[in-house]
Amino acid sequence: LIILLKNKFFTSNETKLKNFQDFLYKKSKQGMAFTGLIEAISNEQTITTAIHNIKGNTGSRTSGIDEAKINKYLQIPKQELIELIQNNLKDYKPKPVRRIYIKKRNGKLRPLGIPTILDRIIQECIRLIIEPICEARFYPHSYGFRPYRAQKHAIRDIVNVINASTFSQDQPVWAVVQCLE
Repeated sequence: LIILLKNKFFTSNETKLKNFQDFLYKKSKQGMAFTGLIEAISNEQTITTAIHNIKGNTGSRTSGIDEAKINKYLQIPKQELIELIQNNLKDYKPKPVRRIYIKKRNGKLRPLGIPTILDRIIQECIRLIIEPICEARFYPHSYGFRPYRAQKHAIRDIVNVINASTFSQDQPVWAVVQCLE
């Protein structure tokens, strides 16, 4: 079953956006597919929420290759900024990221890509709509790069599985851990 997202679902404030995300999660959990996602992504409230999320991040003071910081966009009149983002979403092509290297504890360098602020806002708009759909379908014991999940939760689950094996001597228990470094 496919749900066509019509204007009646589009949001006018952050509470309605949250309710819309809950709706997407619920319907995705039921196995439904969606069309009309770009309309939800380019909705004014989605864009406003994305800007607030990026503005609240300390990284918003770091510029990408275009040297623009969040303050540049905050000085644009709201409607012009919304239209700028909506126009960029129509044929979105992200700019290259600015590459810097951060020292690791072992002395080696780790590459870090810093996108432009405009790319971060657009990517946040997409995340706000796509994340509830994907989260509803992900395996519950998957912890990589997911909201409200951390390494300590994965370790806790592994310990629980290992401890549960002591109750059943004839049942082997496997714990597969993938470490990315």
